[in-house]
Amino acid sequence: MVEKFQVVVIGGGPGGYVCAIRLSQLGLKTACIESRGSLGGTCLNIGCIPSKSLLNLSDEFHKVQNLSSKGIDIGEVKLNLPKMMKNKDKAVTVLTKGVEFLLKKNKVTYLRGFGSFKSKNEILIKDDKNKETKIQAEKIVIATGSLPVSLPGIEFDEKVIVSSTGVLKLDKVPKKMVVVGGGYIGLEMGSVWSRLGSEVHVVEFLDHITPGMDKEISNEFMKILKKQGINFHMQHKVEKIEKNKSGAVISTVNKEGNKNNLECDVVLISVGRKPNTKGLNLEKVGVDLDEKSRVKTDKNFKTSQSNIYAIGDVIKGPMLAHKAEDEGIAAAENIAGQSGHVNYDTIPGVIYTTPEIASIGKTEEQLIKENIKYKIGKFSFMANSRAKAIDDTEGFVKILADEKTDKVLGAHLIGPHAGELIAEIGVAMEFGASSEDIARTCHAHPTFSEAVKEAALSVDKRAIHS
Repeated sequence: MVEKFQVVVIGGGPGGYVCAIRLSQLGLKTACIESRGSLGGTCLNIGCIPSKSLLNLSDEFHKVQNLSSKGIDIGEVKLNLPKMMKNKDKAVTVLTKGVEFLLKKNKVTYLRGFGSFKSKNEILIKDDKNKETKIQAEKIVIATGSLPVSLPGIEFDEKVIVSSTGVLKLDKVPKKMVVVGGGYIGLEMGSVWSRLGSEVHVVEFLDHITPGMDKEISNEFMKILKKQGINFHMQHKVEKIEKNKSGAVISTVNKEGNKNNLECDVVLISVGRKPNTKGLNLEKVGVDLDEKSRVKTDKNFKTSQSNIYAIGDVIKGPMLAHKAEDEGIAAAENIAGQSGHVNYDTIPGVIYTTPEIASIGKTEEQLIKENIKYKIGKFSFMANSRAKAIDDTEGFVKILADEKTDKVLGAHLIGPHAGELIAEIGVAMEFGASSEDIARTCHAHPTFSEAVKEAALSVDKRAIHS
């Protein structure tokens, strides 16, 4: 007998499992299908969580090595990479089990296997033993996430030529690592292995790192990373990668046509991600894709088939876990007859290096392009009491506000705890706050958040501590 559900979600990542839980909370009989063997998707299993574990542990390792300069003398510090990796894996296991518990608690049926469309109301599930099960659903949500992209003609072996997945599982510190791509993932992982002892080189096709980020922040970020020992080869195109006995050789050419070879133990290709729609049989049920192979949706997350929805990395927008989560909740509420909505102007982006980078809203370049008149407020962590007290003063806060209304249009931070500080700006923007609203809000002293207040004061040229 074929089991019937009101809604089935294909994919158990941040978007999928959150969507499934919200659907069940709204009274709908819901199932969630996941092929990986554990819930949480790329983010929890091979992305956000394990990478942040390694970012934190490598930072701790680096800090301990330099404690003597702060008056704390300790013995020899040694890296135990297997134990570090075990700690990372433990964090992943605990969290994936936690998600499984949440599905059970919220009465969501968890189905293990690869789900594909048999018809617009039928899903075929194939488990790891090739056993097939058919289920039916009134409505279906596609939340299958994304996959790393390689360069043309170059395949990942996850040992020498690695993706964001393989770089999290290296069994030894490379003597030399080349990172192809100066985006979020490449710079985070490059900084991890640099702190653990690798000589890291970043090859980037553009003239700046972190494409799409506010240029002033991007330039400051690159200066800091260079100071940390990371090498940059800007405006270089990778022509080929050849493996050899010791690792690989990356052949590049710069904008002047000069060729260069970089030898390394490991090369991380970090040039983007693509929607994971292969094998879903979308063409069979008439679900349309755009020119980038993303599922086309309307403002309510409906596809070209009215009973089929899509969220997360498979649709247009930034490929971020928190964006997928918000879309999952909004889609669930729309399916249940409510008015789910996502404000794409207030989705923050964070890079978890040291220092952290965080952005929300418009960049200065976007405002210029859109001919929007604006004011700028900036404040350096060098003048922040808390940052000075703990000797963590690199970076600044930058707030952009409308020239006439003073409404906050965007904010960009580089510095300690930037990923946490950006939330204040997000709340302010959601409520249509002005920079003066932030400036007149009392912030505890001494805290890093005072830098946000001072930047808001600086918008009207009345900062106190600069």
